[in-house]
Order: sequence, then C-alpha cells, then structure tokens
Amino acid sequence: MTQQQPLNMPPPAPSSGATLATSEEMDGLAALGYRQELRRGVGTFSSFAAGFSFVSILTTVFQLFGLGFGFGGAAFFWTWPVVFAGQLLVALNFAQLAAWWPVSGAVFQWSSRLAGRVFGWFTGWTMIIGQILTVAVAAVAVQAVLPSIWAGFQIVGGSHADPAPTSTTGAENAVLLGCAMLAVTTVVTVLRVRITAIATSVGVAVEIVGVTALIVLLFFLPKRSATVVFHHTGATFSGSYVFAWLASALMAAYVLVGFDAAGELSEETHAPRRTTPTTIVRAVLVSGLGGGLLILAGLVAAPSLTDGNLASQGLAWVVGERFGSVLGRLLLCTVAVAVFACTLACQTAGSRMVFSMARDQALPFSKTLSRVSARTGTPIVASLVVGVGAVAALLVNIGQTALFTALSSLCIAMLYLAYLGVTGPLLYRRLTGGTAARAGDVAEDGKPVFTLGRWGIPLNAVAVGYQALMIVNLLWPRTAVYDTTGHTWWLRWSAVLFIAATTAVGGLYYAFSHRGHRGFAAAPLAAAEAA
Repeated sequence: MTQQQPLNMPPPAPSSGATLATSEEMDGLAALGYRQELRRGVGTFSSFAAGFSFVSILTTVFQLFGLGFGFGGAAFFWTWPVVFAGQLLVALNFAQLAAWWPVSGAVFQWSSRLAGRVFGWFTGWTMIIGQILTVAVAAVAVQAVLPSIWAGFQIVGGSHADPAPTSTTGAENAVLLGCAMLAVTTVVTVLRVRITAIATSVGVAVEIVGVTALIVLLFFLPKRSATVVFHHTGATFSGSYVFAWLASALMAAYVLVGFDAAGELSEETHAPRRTTPTTIVRAVLVSGLGGGLLILAGLVAAPSLTDGNLASQGLAWVVGERFGSVLGRLLLCTVAVAVFACTLACQTAGSRMVFSMARDQALPFSKTLSRVSARTGTPIVASLVVGVGAVAALLVNIGQTALFTALSSLCIAMLYLAYLGVTGPLLYRRLTGGTAARAGDVAEDGKPVFTLGRWGIPLNAVAVGYQALMIVNLLWPRTAVYDTTGHTWWLRWSAVLFIAATTAVGGLYYAFSHRGHRGFAAAPLAAAEAA
C-alpha cells in the first residue's frame, strides 16, 4: 500500500501526546497521511456543540436581527427558510466529505483532495482570513447584549451614551468589549481541547435553554399574530422591495454558517467517521428550527414594528421591554454566555485551519504554527495568531459605524467562497465518476459511512448554484451595509477590494514560496491507494 504524504512531513507514527486516541483512530489518521498529535477529547455532544455554537443563533440573531428587519421589515422572516434550505444542502455534502476525510483543516483538506493542492491552498487561505474576521465579528456581538444587561458596560461615553452598534459610541465600545472577549477566549483555546470542549458544551446547553425559554415566553406575550410575516411592516426601502428583501437575507446568511467546525475538530473527535457527519447535519437542523422560531417569536412579541427601535436595537430591546428588568436581564445573560461559546468555537476552528495548513508547509513560519504543545496537546501559536488577527481586525475598524454590517458581510462572503471551493470540485468529481472509489467506506463501527447516494449530484448542483447567488448578494456594494456615510466609494466596494487584495497577497506568497517547483503535490481522491 502507498499513501499520500503531506509535503515535507515525516511518515505517520503514533505520538506520545495522543494519549486519548485509540490505535484504530491513530491508524485511520495515518491512512490520511498524518500522525496523531492533537488529543482526542471530543465526544458526540461536544462535536455537535462545536458546530452549533459556531452558528450560535442566540449570538447572531440578537446581533443582526435589526439588520434584517431594517431592510425587509417583518417579511424578512422568509429569507430564513430559503437560506436554511441552501445551507442544509451544503452541510449534507460536507457530511459526506467528513466521513471520507476526518482531518483538521477540513475545508482546506477536502478542497485539496478534490481539486489538487494549489486550488486547495487558495481555498484554505480564503477560509483562514474569513475565519479570523468571523472571530472578530462574534466577539463584538457582546455590544448587542452587555450594555442592555448593565449600563456600566457602555464604557465609551458613559452609561448615557448611545449603545447602538451603528452609533459612534456603540461601535467604539464594541471594539473595546470585543478585545476583552478575545483575550479570554484566546486563553481558553490554548488549554487542553477537553477544557475547550467542556466550555463549549456548557455554553451550548445554556444557549439551548435560553433559546427555548425565549421562544416560549415571547409567544406567550403576543402583540400581533404570526401572519405579520406576510407584510413588510417596518421596512425602510425605496424602489423595488425585492432588492430590500435580498439585502435582508444577509442576516440569515451570516447566522447559518460554521457548521463545518465539527469537521475542524475531527482529529480530536472520537470515532470521527461515524460521529462528525451526524453532528454537522444536526447542528444545521437544530439551528434552523430554533432560529426560525426565535425570529418569528420576536416579530410577534415586539412592542412596536414601526417606531425604529426594533431595527436599531433588535431583540435585546424586545426582551428588555417585554420581560422587565430582572427576567429580561437574566435571559440576556444566557445570550452573553452564547456569545462567549460562539467566539470560542470560531477561534478554535480557525486555529485548527492554521495548524492544518502549516503542517503541510503551506503558510509562512509553518514550523512554528504547526507545533503542538506536548503539555496541552493544542496548537498554541496558531491559536494566538487567530486571536491577535481578530483583535487587529477590530482595531483598524474602530470608530467605523458600519463595523457590524461590513465585517459580517465580508467574513461570510469569504466563508461562502471557501465553501464553494469544496462543493464545486466535489460536483465535478461526482459528474466525472471520480467518487466511485469511496463507495465501500465504512465507519469505526463497521457500518457504511454517511452518503447521499444517487441524490448526490442533484443536491450538490443546487448547493453550488445557491452558493454562487448568495456570494453575489453578500458582496453587492450596498451603502447601507458597507458605507453608512453614503459618499465613500472605496468603502462601498470594500468587500470586493479586500477579497481581491487578500487573494493577490496570497498568490504572491504562493508564487514566491513555491518558485522553482510546481508546489504541492495533488492529493488523490482516495485516502490510500494500492501500489
């Protein structure tokens, strides 16, 4: 038997640090070309928690409810099932890949093995930048919650300053609180993965309780019927409503991403071929159902849809107004816990992506970035790089009133591009019969791995079409998203310009670092091939 080895990597061998991995798990990873270095301390619920907390409907729905409602009014609700259906198709394809290749840096690894290392490198590079920005956006979500719990959290301008994220004082305070959050999550991510898994699992448990309580209580305090979603009451738009509705879809597009985080932890998950595919799909299903009900409950229970508060302050305003001081703040505390778990999950996933690419000598300072601590079993430097990068992304945007909307749309557009770098090549492989070699794969329990079977091609094709259309929607140069001043052209086009610039920088680095040879060897579709 011969197997694909990562560039400049030693032959697979058991690592003394992998004390929690079984011999079967180490052999399975060795068949993919890597030795066990990270420690396997992630179980079934923790794997689900990684994906669910990255999505984190409490964090993101609270953070961006006002964005969606402000564009589309009550009828923006219908963007949720559309985006949910599209992302579920993506998740189903990811689940099949997670069963084939349960390895850290999932998106980079999958893309490389489907389309070759060069294409995979650019996919991974895009994913890393997107993940760092996502960590930053998740961290500043605390601004949508903490000042509503206690006015003292509004440090910039004092407790009487405007805490709205779209105000100058709110945006500056968001950066301050976000940096503090990142300091805490960075410390946690460099600890043992079991500690991270426990923290994330506790956060998810609190989030599920909080979501359930909010949905039930809001539906018990209705101000109007659920038929409100058939009208665009509260929308502020001029021209065709279709364009306003498409803009409101940015909220759902931002929320329903990150389910691949379960795949990022595959090397740290027990029985990953059996566990990870299920937890990826489950994270999307639970998030889709819970998020849809939470949006509907918020619209039904909001004191008013037309006074501007719902668009500017979102669900935090609804909770405070409907439940009073004590209960409202208690419920908001569950949201704060969810924000922490979300930021932690995003940063953990990002650090594993950096580690995986560095392990293949695909990044600057790869030897340092790929180092795994013998004491903690985690890639400490990679975790620090993601945390510092997220802080830098916040600091360069300090004072920018479009901080939330611009960074959110940009980071999600990059994640969608990276996801398309997986589903696109997968569709090509399916159409050309290149996936037939995986037909007999079995999981750790001896049963066939997750597969889409004959539905693979149509579901994959629809997923690719959906992703392409959503990328255009996310990058569209809307002034209300990227330039609240309304007269700065480069801000309006900042997403397109940023992606072009980062791609150019990545291309220059790749060309320089691989001059004189053809770069990475293309990884075969099969994990191992007969000699």
